[in-house]
Amino acid sequence: MAWIQKLGGLDKVVTWSQEFPYAHPLWLGQFIGFLNIYEPDYAKAVYSRGDPKAADVYDFFLQWIGKGLLVLEGPKWFQHRKLLTPGFHYDVLKPYVAIFAESTNVMLDKWEKKASENKSFDIFCDVGHMALDTLMKCTFGKGDSGLGHSDNSYYLAVSDLTLLMQQRIDSFQYHNDFIYWLTPHGRRFLRACQTAHDHTDQVIRQRKAALQDEKEQKKLQQRRHLDFLDILLGVRDESGIKLSDADLRAEVDTFMFEGHDTTTSGISWFLYCMALYPEHQQRCREEVREILGDQDSFQWDDLAKMTYLTMCIKECFRLYPPVPQVYRQLSKPVTFVDGRSLTSSCSLISLHIYALHRNSAVWPDPEVFDPLRFSPENTTGRHPFAFMPFSAGPRNCIGQQFAMNELKVVTALCLLRFEFSPDPSKVPIKVPQLILRSKNGIHLYLKPLGSGSRK
Repeated sequence: MAWIQKLGGLDKVVTWSQEFPYAHPLWLGQFIGFLNIYEPDYAKAVYSRGDPKAADVYDFFLQWIGKGLLVLEGPKWFQHRKLLTPGFHYDVLKPYVAIFAESTNVMLDKWEKKASENKSFDIFCDVGHMALDTLMKCTFGKGDSGLGHSDNSYYLAVSDLTLLMQQRIDSFQYHNDFIYWLTPHGRRFLRACQTAHDHTDQVIRQRKAALQDEKEQKKLQQRRHLDFLDILLGVRDESGIKLSDADLRAEVDTFMFEGHDTTTSGISWFLYCMALYPEHQQRCREEVREILGDQDSFQWDDLAKMTYLTMCIKECFRLYPPVPQVYRQLSKPVTFVDGRSLTSSCSLISLHIYALHRNSAVWPDPEVFDPLRFSPENTTGRHPFAFMPFSAGPRNCIGQQFAMNELKVVTALCLLRFEFSPDPSKVPIKVPQLILRSKNGIHLYLKPLGSGSRK
């Protein structure tokens, strides 16, 4: 893995996929071997089942996010998945459109100032701040008052944890818990975990107390929308069992971890693609202007009309999948389409989404940016496991509708306010981390389109 993590490692796997059409073995350090797969039928053989996530990779997450949907397995995973599904129902997602727009406009106002200097700048950090701000509002309902001091320290802790966790996965000597907790990085990780947990626990305590108080209950009912925490506090299974406090915290922390970094990557690479392909950028902008008409802001029903923008988002996900690689631990043997099989003792599988999406046997001219690959006529008949930005099968991403809605609102507003163009002197250098980032940031030139475009 150390050599896979090196720059250019992603495209190295794409080269190997031409040499070995289905899969090849891959080593993480000296002791952990994976079968690296990037072919739809191979992906289907593993991902259409509910095998657990690979403990060798995902156990590093436990200290922070506990046992939430990402790492749970078996009946407990199934129970949580069922309980959480109502949290992503469209009735819940509808009011989030206004929150997405509100956070985006704050970022765009900041960009107006930056753009006036006529220099390119790195958008990744600002998009990250906006995505985390949005997620805190959708999770904890920090609608009107903005983020307080405790929220701010939580925000910093989450940013820190994401970075430290990546660094830990990359450094083989940090894989041992005992050694890691003794290092300065390990201690910093534990401190940040404590901050994140204290914040989540405090919000859960306050919200539970509020639910006991009739006056507070009325206030909650009058609020414009339910947030993720309200829903988690209200869910019960058939036998009336609610989520325990530990389960609540794990699911909130999982949602925060999974929901901000992935959308940050998706939005940033999308704007980079738009900068590279101005004709598609213009076409998306025209579609968005037409949908907005003389309205002040987007409504829920507008999202379904953004057909060309959606095709461009999907094509960007194909070339720059926010999560470039996912891992599974086989719970029982698997036989692949070509007759080869794996016993569960060689049980680690890595699905290389980045290489799958650039597999020329599946995607003709894979390096070409062509949104029409996702037109209805071109999508019909395509292998269901050929395009997996949100993984696939029973353990696919529960928040994919939330993410797609956020991407549409954010990118539509960005395109209305600015014209994006690339900085040829600062081409992004892709690095595969927990998410797909760029080692040197994503630098773009932004040209404000005047107040008329911000209808």
